[in-house]
Amino acid sequence: MGNADGGMRDIAIIGGGINGCGVARDAAGRGLSVVLAEKGDLASGTSSASTKLIHGGLRYLEQYEFGLVRSSLREREVLLGLAPHIVRPMRFVLPHHRGLRPAFLIRLGLFLYDHLGGRRRILEPSRTVDLARVAAGKPLKPNFTRAFEYSDCWVDDARLVVLNAMDAAARGAEIRVRTQVVSVHRTASHWRIELKNLISGEHETVSARVLVNAAGAWAANGPADSIAAGRRPGIRLVKGSHIVVRRLFDHDRAYIFQNADRRIIFAIPYEREFTLIGTTDVDFTDDLACVAISQEEAQYLCRAVSEYFAAPVSASDIVWSYAGVRSLFDDGERSAQDATRDFVLDLDGPEGGGWLLTIIGGKITTYRRLAEEVLGKLAPLFPRARPAWTRQVPLPGGDFAREDLGRLASDLAAAVPALGEATSHRLVRSYGTMARKIFADRPDAPDDAPALGCHFGAGLYEREVAHLVKNEWAMTAEDVLWRRSKLGLHIGESGRRQLSDWLMARLPASGQLQQACSVQGPSASRR
Repeated sequence: MGNADGGMRDIAIIGGGINGCGVARDAAGRGLSVVLAEKGDLASGTSSASTKLIHGGLRYLEQYEFGLVRSSLREREVLLGLAPHIVRPMRFVLPHHRGLRPAFLIRLGLFLYDHLGGRRRILEPSRTVDLARVAAGKPLKPNFTRAFEYSDCWVDDARLVVLNAMDAAARGAEIRVRTQVVSVHRTASHWRIELKNLISGEHETVSARVLVNAAGAWAANGPADSIAAGRRPGIRLVKGSHIVVRRLFDHDRAYIFQNADRRIIFAIPYEREFTLIGTTDVDFTDDLACVAISQEEAQYLCRAVSEYFAAPVSASDIVWSYAGVRSLFDDGERSAQDATRDFVLDLDGPEGGGWLLTIIGGKITTYRRLAEEVLGKLAPLFPRARPAWTRQVPLPGGDFAREDLGRLASDLAAAVPALGEATSHRLVRSYGTMARKIFADRPDAPDDAPALGCHFGAGLYEREVAHLVKNEWAMTAEDVLWRRSKLGLHIGESGRRQLSDWLMARLPASGQLQQACSVQGPSASRR
């Protein structure tokens, strides 16, 4: 496109994580014109490096953040309805450690947790359990005899980002991946933003009345930062790391473990064959291009869970690890774990336009409410925008009742027997009602089209990858195996290379990008 002006938009967004895509979806649904630029893949930063939970944050009660917990629990209820395919209830077991928090304090906290957010019937209330009588007690050391159990939710975090981007695009938003914001220039009425396509090398200039800086950890290091650096609240960068080990227990409960340093650690069933353990909270001052778990963090997580499990966990058990850096509002707390997880929206809005809104902090659980508040702050500039709408409208593929999920999977398996039951269930949990349209209902396909195409392993077929490339902005094997899915934990080196070759053959313009992106195995650190 050269340097031609791409036209005036209402809102330009920097960052394709959960907050940026959430704002894009909300704004596009209100009738506003939106362009979003992400220099990497969608969810390639912090938004795919979470603990995969939609939760209120039980430990925030100790910090008296009742408002944050209440709003998070309410959003948990909303997301359960909007995305039943990628958000599902999960029970958490908190073993009572006699040397740490007293039992009465835990019971009080769980009572508040049950009632602050208006829990729906689908989520069971908390209860006390005798570990000698339940499956959750078997992998634990015998000195843990009592536990408390409560409800929260699991989420496929990267797919949550992509589904928001898909819905935003369906409503008219322009989603530009592998597109870097080179520079921004503020005029009296709007912004001029120079974009560079990192694959083709082409430059484009677009204009927008509002610039939303949703770059997360990169918000303090991007082109827009210098515009309002003198007045923007401080950003504190905190790294959280996770490890994945072979399955430590056979039941479907997750664990939440207390530690002597007041931190809590989760051990969560993951991808059928694994257990996810995390997270850490470490202040981060290094290069954001090189975020990885440290040896000390890995050892810390192993020690923390080994305090509870009868079979100790060591660094040699780790099959995969990942780390992400959160941008938190710097509220002056001394320790990273005590810094607030609530978000701050900083608006620099001169009269007439050219507004800059910087998003600081936030949780994946509250992204939808954050987007609503962003649009609320921008309302004076867009008086004709439609009202808030995202609370009631399902994300793509989420237009079904939760109890029908099993039926959808069975119907898909019957329609496409080659998929098998296990793969059909995975596909419905990833795509919801879109799964049948992708795999079974293809009115535009020729009669001699292959049923599923090449099989790369672990139930990943060519047809699914073609959908991800065409409709979900996937371009590399890493996009497919570690963000659109977690099949990188299941597919061997041969399948990964085959997938990479398939993508390069069909996306010749991205050949250089393919070679630059690592095709990681399950034993590799993600970053």
